[in-house]
Amino acid sequence: MDPFLIFLILLVIVILILVTNVKVVPQAHAYVVERLGAYRVTWDTGLHFLVPFFDRVAKKVSLKEQVIDFPPQPVITKDNVTMQIDTVVYFQITDPKLYAYGVERPLSAIENLSATTLRNIIGELELDHTLTSRDVINAKIRTVLDEATDAWGIKVNRVELKNIIPPREIQESMEKQMKAERERRAQILAAEGEKSSAILVAEGEKESAILRADAIKETKIREAQGEAEAIRLVQQALASGIKMLNEANPTQAVIALKSLETFEKLADGKATKIIIPSQIQSLAGLATSLTELIRNDVPAAEEDKDDKK
Repeated sequence: MDPFLIFLILLVIVILILVTNVKVVPQAHAYVVERLGAYRVTWDTGLHFLVPFFDRVAKKVSLKEQVIDFPPQPVITKDNVTMQIDTVVYFQITDPKLYAYGVERPLSAIENLSATTLRNIIGELELDHTLTSRDVINAKIRTVLDEATDAWGIKVNRVELKNIIPPREIQESMEKQMKAERERRAQILAAEGEKSSAILVAEGEKESAILRADAIKETKIREAQGEAEAIRLVQQALASGIKMLNEANPTQAVIALKSLETFEKLADGKATKIIIPSQIQSLAGLATSLTELIRNDVPAAEEDKDDKK
């Protein structure tokens, strides 16, 4: 056989062996490496080489947070009510070596431990307390699981009760209670709506009454202001007339004439008693004397006419 061909074959075999023993660990992963069946090292992210025929990758571990949804588990409460509860566990591998060698089938171990812990916790609670204490139950289960899984290189971050399924008769009773509660709330909302409507109507009537009263008040104020303005204008006109008379410097005869005109207007009224000033009385007497003289002159003139005839 050609030595060169043998060399090429050996070179290809060596290259294949080297290539197959070059390992790249991706992000958020770890490789547990064994040498001759015993734990050797844990590889983190990066490029690594295996010693051919001696080393091997025993386990590839994901360091990301993982979620397990366990099927419903039958549990019995303190008051002997059987129900179904399924849980969701969020966990993360913190030590790949312990995870690889700590327990066989760790996920199954977590499921069994979760079911046992759940039964123990629910067995100490009554049905009503179980339905209203999810947070307390979650915290207790997480504490127990976290302590137990430390030896397996696992950290339990949180536990959630996904569903709590009580027996059929209890479900029907709860549905009736919920229906009654919804009806009660609907009645309360309807009553509150009617109350709000009545309040709005009353407030509207109140505002309307206030507006009407304000309108009446404004009308009366304007009427009073109009009357006051009319009186002011009349008084102003009288004052202007008196001022004009004063500026014209009227004689006593004019003043006496105006007094007689005023007296005439007063006499035409319905007053039962008239107080006549002294000056007007003298004027009245003077007018009477003049009237008598005129009457006496008229018969004398008629007699003269008869004598001449």
